Amino acid sequence: MRRPPASRAMSSLLSHSKEQPRIRKSLSDSSPASSPATGKSLRHETLSRLSSSGSSDVSNDTSTNHAESYFLRRENRLSARKRAEEESANNDYKKMYEKALATNQRLKSRLETSRQELAMIQDQLQRAQGRAGDCGSNVLEAEKKESHILQKTIADMEEQLKVKGELKMENQRLKDENGALIRVITKLSK
Repeated sequence: MRRPPASRAMSSLLSHSKEQPRIRKSLSDSSPASSPATGKSLRHETLSRLSSSGSSDVSNDTSTNHAESYFLRRENRLSARKRAEEESANNDYKKMYEKALATNQRLKSRLETSRQELAMIQDQLQRAQGRAGDCGSNVLEAEKKESHILQKTIADMEEQLKVKGELKMENQRLKDENGALIRVITKLSK
């Protein structure tokens, strides 16, 4: 006796629903930390059970093929997404590490340059202080000599001013005497 197509579809649905608890149980028995290859093999086993479970209908084969292709596409998408996330995370960490490394190198070079500049400046400061000490004592001696020379010059100039003042007074006295003599001579000559 041949079954009508509606009853065949019903029987395939019933056989699928009877096997679903077994499938779920076998999937839940697997460890959650199982590798993707183990998950793939479980799915393939489940699909093969479903496909060999009962009917050799064309509709059952196509639904199995669709289910199998769905699981394969889904698995491929998940694994691709997981790889992309891992690569992006690795790239992010790698970029962050490279950036931090470059920053550290730049800061180390700046620090080394600053240390060299500091050493140069300290050396120049010490030299300048040494010269200032030497120059300071030389300058003090030169200033003392100069002030002593200036004091002598001032004393000489004061002396010259005194002499000049005396000479002016003498010159004025001589002019006065000369004027008096000229008057006396003019009176005598008249």
